[in-house]
Order: sequence, then structure tokens, then C-alpha cells
Amino acid sequence: MREIISLHIGQAGVQVGNACWELFCLEHGIGSGGRRVDQVNGGDFISSDSSFNAFFAETAQKQYVPRCVMVDLEPTVVDDVRKGSYGKLFHPDYLLSGKEDAANNFARGYYTVGREMADTVMECIRRLADNCDGLQGFLVFHAVGGGTGSGLGCHLMETLSVEFARKPKLNFCVWPSPQV
Repeated sequence: MREIISLHIGQAGVQVGNACWELFCLEHGIGSGGRRVDQVNGGDFISSDSSFNAFFAETAQKQYVPRCVMVDLEPTVVDDVRKGSYGKLFHPDYLLSGKEDAANNFARGYYTVGREMADTVMECIRRLADNCDGLQGFLVFHAVGGGTGSGLGCHLMETLSVEFARKPKLNFCVWPSPQV
């Protein structure tokens, strides 16, 4: 099987990720609780399309869980995901938040506050990768104008490039507006 791991880093990355996972669920007939829509309605879902397995892991209870890690250095945005309409979709161990943000400062995200959380994030990524039969690569969602997405995102990309050197890493960057 071919699997992809998604990383959502910082406020922008987590918010974009939350919207993307809602869309992925709608596209593949997966409800907000992780069950195929036909299973929820009591039917057996019969389909030859298993493309969603690249993004979702199936549990023993036939629940589909996104193969992703969401991380922000301050808890508000990740808590919004936990409490949101799709909060039960995500594995709680992969929704990570700190207590102190990077204050829109790359150096705090890269060197200090972000570095403290980087090992925890990498451990989650390693666990997800170990559960893959054929890891194809990573999708990374983050902003480049703040502190967490830019600083911690850069630190994680460097670590991924060392530990998963032969795996592609596709970045989706949110850029700040020149009018702001």
C-alpha cells in the first residue's frame, strides 16, 4: 500500500489542515467520526476505490483516522480542532500543542520554544511512518510569516530531510500579504 503523512504546523498549517481533512472526508464518504457513510447508515460499503487509504489509516474498529500530525506552540487552534465538528476524526496523540507561542518570531520557533517540542513531533512522525507499509512521502502545511510555522517548520523539515532523506516532502506554504 502507498501512504502519505501530512504535517500541519502552526496556526495557518493547522487551520488549512482542518479544512483539508473535512474536504477529504467529504470526497471519500467518511463521516466526522471516521466511519464510511454507508457503514453509518447500516450498509456495507462496496467500492473498488481505495485511494483514500493513502491518507487514512483503518483501525480494528473499521474507523478511518487521518495519517497526520497537527502541532502549534500555543493551544488555541489545536483545541479548536479537538472541539470542532471533526474533532473525533483525529487520533488525540497526534494533536500536539504547547503552552507558549513563538510570538511571530522565527528564532523562537526554531531555536527555543519550537526546539523543545520538535522531539515530540518527530516521535509522532516516526510512529506514523512505522505503521506504513509503503510510505511515499510527506505533505507539509505551514506559514512562513509567523514563528511556529516558519521556525518550527524549518527545524522539522531539516530533521525530516535527515531521517527520511529519500522520501519526497511537498510544502504548502501560506505567505503573508504585503498589505498587512
